[in-house]
Amino acid sequence: MKATVTVMLRDGVLDPQGKAIRHALDGLGFTDIGEVRVGKVIELDLLETDPLKAREKAEMMARRLLANAVVEQFDVVVR
Repeated sequence: MKATVTVMLRDGVLDPQGKAIRHALDGLGFTDIGEVRVGKVIELDLLETDPLKAREKAEMMARRLLANAVVEQFDVVVR
């Protein structure tokens, strides 16, 4: 099964990379943009065949390694 883990900074955590991208887009003429936030997407090819177990494993991986719980949040989609 494929699991996609999307990791984003929590609301209220400063995102200097997003701010830099927002500034660059403004310089390119894209002025109708509000806030820009940068995150990461991790795709996992799991050998698990049970969708519930695959989701549990992907969430465990996210909690233990893929996301920093102090400043990041994550979402898992299994397909």
